[in-house]
Amino acid sequence: MREIRAQSIADAVKRLCIEANCHLSDDLKTCIGRCHAHETWPQAKEILERIIENYEIADEENVPICQDTGVACVFLKIGQDVYINGDLTEAVNEGVRQGYGEGCLRKSVVRDPLDRVNTDDNTPAMLYVELVPGDTIEITVAPKGFGSENMSRIAMLAPSAGLQGVIDFVIKTVEEAGPNPCPPIVVGVGIGGTFDKAALLAKKALLRPLDKRNTSPFYADLEEKLLEEINCLGIGPQGFGGMTTALAVNIETMPTHIAGLPVAVNINCHVTRHKTEVL
Repeated sequence: MREIRAQSIADAVKRLCIEANCHLSDDLKTCIGRCHAHETWPQAKEILERIIENYEIADEENVPICQDTGVACVFLKIGQDVYINGDLTEAVNEGVRQGYGEGCLRKSVVRDPLDRVNTDDNTPAMLYVELVPGDTIEITVAPKGFGSENMSRIAMLAPSAGLQGVIDFVIKTVEEAGPNPCPPIVVGVGIGGTFDKAALLAKKALLRPLDKRNTSPFYADLEEKLLEEINCLGIGPQGFGGMTTALAVNIETMPTHIAGLPVAVNINCHVTRHKTEVL
């Protein structure tokens, strides 16, 4: 049994909150650069140039890539041979509290959905915990802005809807979102499980690097097909038209009930932020 102090978790979460908000991952930068090179619509090409300029400035000056520094979604993979010395939830929230304070990141969380009073420190985090074999803790912080989150959808399809029903729902969701989620977007799709599990699958799909396809050839092909159809919508960067509406479509699946076909679409903007550290 390996002991990990709760304070070490708090320190890691603090670092990751700042890093994720200020530094875009290399796979995303590469994808944006490739789309810029292939884009033919002048206005779209110029917008992609501004996006590149923006993340380069953020890198150089260690400032947020986007003014919406999001809700802190924190994913923990905790080894079964780990003993956490301290309060795990409080450690995560303390890390968020310090990271958003020291990083001068916008605090966007309200204490109640209806009274709308800001918590002033961006807590509580949205915490997702998974037990895995081993004696380490993998921490991923994925700040989620709500321009894109508000455009996300879930559908409990009948099994008879089949593959075409899934495709139609994903395309319709992106088309109705239009320019609101700040395209070019990354589209996370969750298929299977239950109402809540499908949504979680879609959110976790956004954590996968854009240069890695689903390990199933069938779903890898479906990711490519959906990406092609989405980019044929012509929404384009920031909604001004062009070939680049989406950067990638990532699909995650799991078993489900014989009577159901849950499908969730979690949209993220081009600032698809996530950073990981292993303790």
